Amino acid sequence: MTDGRITTAKLGDHGPEVGVQGLGCMGMSFAYGPVDADASRATLERALELGVTFYDTADAYGAGENERFLSPFFKAHRDEVVIATKFALSIPPDDPTRRVIRNDPPYIRQAVEASLKRLDVDVIDLYYMHRRDVNVPIEESVGTMADLVREGKVKHLGLSEVTADELRAAHAVHPIAAVQSEWSLFSRDIEPKVVPAARDLGVALVPYSPLGRGFLTGSFAKAEDLTSDDFRRQQPRFTGDNAARNAALLEPIRTIASSHGATPGQIALAWVQQQAAVHNLPVIPIPGTRKPTRVEENTAATGIVLTDEQLALLDGIAAQVAGNRYADMAFTSAGRE
Repeated sequence: MTDGRITTAKLGDHGPEVGVQGLGCMGMSFAYGPVDADASRATLERALELGVTFYDTADAYGAGENERFLSPFFKAHRDEVVIATKFALSIPPDDPTRRVIRNDPPYIRQAVEASLKRLDVDVIDLYYMHRRDVNVPIEESVGTMADLVREGKVKHLGLSEVTADELRAAHAVHPIAAVQSEWSLFSRDIEPKVVPAARDLGVALVPYSPLGRGFLTGSFAKAEDLTSDDFRRQQPRFTGDNAARNAALLEPIRTIASSHGATPGQIALAWVQQQAAVHNLPVIPIPGTRKPTRVEENTAATGIVLTDEQLALLDGIAAQVAGNRYADMAFTSAGRE
């Protein structure tokens, strides 16, 4: 970092240059309890000042509300930011609480037009398939996404929670810039197959929830600490005996944080950032936050280098984690590998 700004990296062989850390914007509209629009706007501006140029949203975040919320910021800084959004989680008109995975070409075309309108942009920089519908050939879905590139509606393509074989099949149709998946000290299921495939194909990894949805920072210790509308209350890792067992795993993170004069969250982020060197591929995590001070803390983590001994101390944590990252793992790459 120079003058507090983070360095940059290319988003894979086929993607744009972005800050080495992005910003996950989902929580600014829903999922993590009460929102504060003014604080979120200040967070967006502070992130950009610190060199964060890669902003992640999706049409499913608040049923389009997150895209609408971000639109004024994107419009004010269009030449400075890289916008990533996603399709695939359709909301049935008769039940707004449900999500149905759709990858069919007509739906993709409908979804991209709706996102372009909500974002109020002419082109989406990175367009992800959010989740995989195994009933639709991935070649068919990516073929339609590739058409969107040719039509000038999308610049680059991405996939979220896909297996190594799915990534290879998609990449054969059109170059994939990035694969998004959960990756953290608590979630390492992509390392045996997805990460090597991405490296071989020149695809960047974009880890979401690199802070274990806040658990790795120590900001909460169990589901009951969260507000009733926080979706983390439904995740197995944060409930019952699992929460207590997992909280005990944070001790080595705290020990290393103390030696660096850092926070546990910064060590968790530094570990993820350092996987770029460990696995020899671009890794651009997108920690989410709604506070400018947290963005400052998170971006500062890009300057922390963990020693081999510290990496070894952290290495065994994931294998001891109790509970899956979702109640239903069928919609993750790990559930299909």
